[in-house]
Amino acid sequence: MNPLWALFQVLVFPGFGFTFAFAMVFAWIDRKVTARVQWRVGPPFLQPLYDFIKLLGKEVIVPAGGARFLFLLAPLFGLAAVTLASALVWQANIWPTSGFVGDLIVVIYLLTIPSLSVILGGFASNNRVASLGASREMKMILSYELPLILALIVPIINAGGSIRLGEMLQGQSAVSHVSGILAFIVAIICMQAKLGLVPFDAAEAETEVMSGPFVEYSGAPLAVLKLMRSMMLFVMPVFLVTVFWGGITAGEGILGVILGCLKIVLLLVIVIVMRNTNPRVRIDQAVGFFWGPWVTGVAALAVALALLRNVIWV
Repeated sequence: MNPLWALFQVLVFPGFGFTFAFAMVFAWIDRKVTARVQWRVGPPFLQPLYDFIKLLGKEVIVPAGGARFLFLLAPLFGLAAVTLASALVWQANIWPTSGFVGDLIVVIYLLTIPSLSVILGGFASNNRVASLGASREMKMILSYELPLILALIVPIINAGGSIRLGEMLQGQSAVSHVSGILAFIVAIICMQAKLGLVPFDAAEAETEVMSGPFVEYSGAPLAVLKLMRSMMLFVMPVFLVTVFWGGITAGEGILGVILGCLKIVLLLVIVIVMRNTNPRVRIDQAVGFFWGPWVTGVAALAVALALLRNVIWV
């Protein structure tokens, strides 16, 4: 591959520039729908962009006694990871044959790094509240990653064992049978936790730990963290649609693209509805919920059904 073309894909399309633009749109939709649910008007369309630019101009304050280098670098780690994940997922949708074997595994790892960057930044700030939030974020990762991986095994089985996103898109749609539907539901619940949204926002609960790992951040680093979260709000639905629901289907023309975009918007709506209709759960309740029969148990059942279906089909 041409190095300039690869750099363009990472920095412009379908990488940072493309993801940044849609992250602003998704952040606005989230805030607008939330406002309407609460009988408010909500912000104008460009408000997320205004907020980002305003934060970039604010003073950057590093807490005394903190690990300055790690504190400032942690948000960039998360932003770089979500940018690369977005580029790989969209590349699989636009050019299904251009991926590489195991790109699904790489995307899973990349989508874990933003949460790890939040943990590193929280502990590096040398603030008790931030450290408490970081420890909660660590517990959340340990709770939802297991059922999420189990859920992702189902489309892998249904795709004949392929762990290449392009081949998974061309070979199957997981929601066409019971095992895929169950796994998809589990993945949506895990996505809510990975995004750090209610009811699984214990790590940055404003009424309890004053934004947790973010409490010491200001200026440009805080802007990068908020941008990372907004980009995750865009990338995660695209990733689930790609793995479970046939992707964007760009090869089927404009109708396929429209249907693919509607799938992504539907997942965004589900995330917003869950956020505005559920109370926050305690961290022990969240861990028990994800490790219990309702999430991990259902994910394991979905894997068993997928294996059984594969055996019967063969």
